Amino acid sequence: MSGNFRHAPQVPRLERLLAKQLHYGTWLASAVIACGILLVALHWQPGPGWPALPSGMQVVAAGIGLFILLPVSRVVLMLVVFVHQRDYLFGLIAALVLAIIGLGLLLGLYPPGGA
Repeated sequence: MSGNFRHAPQVPRLERLLAKQLHYGTWLASAVIACGILLVALHWQPGPGWPALPSGMQVVAAGIGLFILLPVSRVVLMLVVFVHQRDYLFGLIAALVLAIIGLGLLLGLYPPGGA
């Protein structure tokens, strides 16, 4: 068999893993947002005895954050699968994508020149 098809049996497994991650991640993020909306609708605010509990809008923001993290977790999952399969070229590409995402995050949080 040619070198291009050496990982062909693993492709469906990777696709299944990525589909499950997207499916369950979307449900989790949606559930967190729904809980936050419910808390907002009930006008619930953490009392003085519960300082560590978030408000409804903070729960909604956390759900939105989970949605934003889904593509990043997809790249992490791909990196793990590629390294496990010893496909180091694609593992390196996935690591490079994660490094670019991390650099973009750092530049967004701490822009050059302190803007």
